Order: sequence, then structure tokens, then C-alpha cells
Amino acid sequence: MKISGVDIRPGNIIEYEKGIWRAVKIQHTQPGKGGAYMQVELKNLIDGRKNNVRFRSAESVERVRLDTKDFQFLFADGETLTFMDKDSYEQITLDRGVLGDAAAFLQDGMDVVMELYDERPISVQLPDTIEAMIVEADAVIKGQTASSSYKPAVLDNGVRIMVPPHIGAGTRIVVDVYAQEYVKRAE
Repeated sequence: MKISGVDIRPGNIIEYEKGIWRAVKIQHTQPGKGGAYMQVELKNLIDGRKNNVRFRSAESVERVRLDTKDFQFLFADGETLTFMDKDSYEQITLDRGVLGDAAAFLQDGMDVVMELYDERPISVQLPDTIEAMIVEADAVIKGQTASSSYKPAVLDNGVRIMVPPHIGAGTRIVVDVYAQEYVKRAE
């Protein structure tokens, strides 16, 4: 499906220079002289390269539709991650780099959605939020106002995030996987 260069949105997957790219950030620019254009930061889904490209409204790009399949995360072995197809029980092994920073939030038995292009896995989507335990949290500094102050804390998976002052070690919280931010206290 062809779309205009100025219609690209973050998360869109496009075919550009014989590669499959995901739009990460966009910025629409309308200079005083000349035509408007869309500045797009692209990330190659096959090899991880990044590229900044200007698309004018007259240019069109091919938008790619990826096949999605439900998988279950089984285990991590060093830099490789093993997933199982929930329909055929076939196992697939991927490099940890495919998931990026989100790989730290994988939990045994977690259901994920794998995106495939020509039957080849190119990305894995985790749930937007997960529950995690805080194992270490800094003490509250007296005199700080509660409205704007956050303190550093370490989760059970080793990721450092900022949490409100009333949250201490041993507390289960809900974390946004992709922004790596505190959402709320777990129930």
C-alpha cells in the first residue's frame, strides 16, 4: 500500500531503499521558502541501523503490513531468547538485540506477539505494562516536596527506574515496558 511521505506516522513500517524500516520519530517542517516535508527517523528492522530521511509530499513510500503470531517466551540463554509458537509448539531462537531494552522485562511464560516479514521474525511486542518487584530504593530526602520528586529504584530484573518517594523496597509496582517508567502500585 503506497502512502505519501508526509503521511508517515511513528510505528509505521515502510519499505525504503530495499530494506524494511520502522518510523521511530517524525517532525513535520514547513519552511518559509519551498515545500513542506516530513523529517523521519527510521530504524532498520533487519540489522538495527538508524537513518534520518526527508520525505516531501510528492514522494510516496510502500507501507508494509507484517504478519503477527502469538508466541510464548520460554527462556533466555546468554544473548539468545527462545520463544514457542502457541499454535504449532515450534520453538524459535532470536538474538537479544531484536528486542532492545525491552528484553530485560521478559518473564518466563510471558505471552508476546511476534511480527514476521516473509515468515522471518523481525520484532517482538511485549505487553505495554508488567508487574515487577522493587529490590532496592534510595531513602527519601527530607524536605523534598512529594509532587515533583522521584527517587531511583532498582527492579528485580536489574532495571533502574524513578519511583515516587512513598514506594520502598519489597513493593510490587506496574512498569511501562517501553518508557521504563513507574505507572502505579500493583494490586
